[in-house]
Amino acid sequence: MKKIGFLSFGHWSPSPQSGTQTAGDALLQSIDLAVAAEELGADGAYFRVHHFARQLASPFPLLAAVGARTKTIEIGTAVIDMRYENPLYMAEDAGAADLIAGGRLQLGISRGSPEQVIDGWRYFGFQPEEGKTDADMARNHAEVFLEVLKGKGFAQPNPRPMFPNPPGLLRLEPHSEGLRERIWWGAASDATAIWAAQMGMNLQSSTLKFDESGEPLSIQQAKQIRAYRQAWKEAGHAHEPRVSVSRSIFALVNDQDRAYFGSGRPEEDQFGYIEPEKRAVFGRGYTGEPDKLIAALEKDEAIAEADTLLLTVPNQLGVAYNAHVIESILKYVAPALGWR
Repeated sequence: MKKIGFLSFGHWSPSPQSGTQTAGDALLQSIDLAVAAEELGADGAYFRVHHFARQLASPFPLLAAVGARTKTIEIGTAVIDMRYENPLYMAEDAGAADLIAGGRLQLGISRGSPEQVIDGWRYFGFQPEEGKTDADMARNHAEVFLEVLKGKGFAQPNPRPMFPNPPGLLRLEPHSEGLRERIWWGAASDATAIWAAQMGMNLQSSTLKFDESGEPLSIQQAKQIRAYRQAWKEAGHAHEPRVSVSRSIFALVNDQDRAYFGSGRPEEDQFGYIEPEKRAVFGRGYTGEPDKLIAALEKDEAIAEADTLLLTVPNQLGVAYNAHVIESILKYVAPALGWR
């Protein structure tokens, strides 16, 4: 059995061909798709966060709105770029959204990927300490965020407060119990996956990874996941970790599917550079009739290692079509692979 959810980047474009023409469309359709996915029996609604782009950005109003409209589905991010985040303010927003959702948040955070502008985090008021990198800053923000989510008091109370204080040092409010164990780290390398395990975070591995062996993505990811689980075991954490991988998977079950995705072009991994001097492997997509998909997906070692699969969706094709994409996997593919 696997948990199966969707991952939306929340693209929007004023193009006449887009079914998502404004930021408002992207947000409202994201809520509607989460509701539809829950009705179909999907396990998760996850959203990517990008800044300075026509995509979903500030996640917590959206997560809270989805939480208020749904009852059972997990609600998450994949991922929030921690270079841009004030970790204390983020902890307050996360606690509030998790309480609204009844404890269903699954927050993916990370160092982030190249953005639309140069050093965009500087415009948000952040810069690395002397001699540190932006990646160091992201991990530092993450460590502070994780610490305050524990709910321990750390702030000295005012001796003459406006309202009575509980005894002792004060913590951030609202605090949501259990959220600390529902934080995930999006790791692009084996080393950061091991660090995530040591920090007690769950693991998210995307459709790309820094190339560390020249092997296909699914093989490199499977090795990354096994290294992560070994590091988790060595760290001695009391609870079991979770691992997700993301994939673009489209089952061709009607003429509309074939029109959108039935090009017949070969699907294979690609190697390239998303940062100078950092070669990455970009995972192949999976498209075809259900029997073809089942045969191909059986060979994906990383999916086999993970407990959660996130299906990337083409959100600009509209809520109804994306619900169909999710339903096709749940109905025609997942049962044959033992995921359902």
